[in-house]
Amino acid sequence: MADPTTPATTAATAGAATGAVPVGAADTAAGPKTMDAGKWANKRVYLRLVIYTAGIHAFAGFIMLLFELGNRNK
Repeated sequence: MADPTTPATTAATAGAATGAVPVGAADTAAGPKTMDAGKWANKRVYLRLVIYTAGIHAFAGFIMLLFELGNRNK
């Protein structure tokens, strides 16, 4: 997987002579438009992990509550 912040490779520059668009052409002057490879992506993964873990525990707690309430009605 290529780093989006590095300049175009020699294969891409050779393709530029034939009319192909270079690899970094869609990036802005300040850098790439997205930050998909880096600490921001890691933060999103950890945030999803926390949300999914909390959601699964809440769902499991609800199921356990249903079993407890069902057990009382014997």
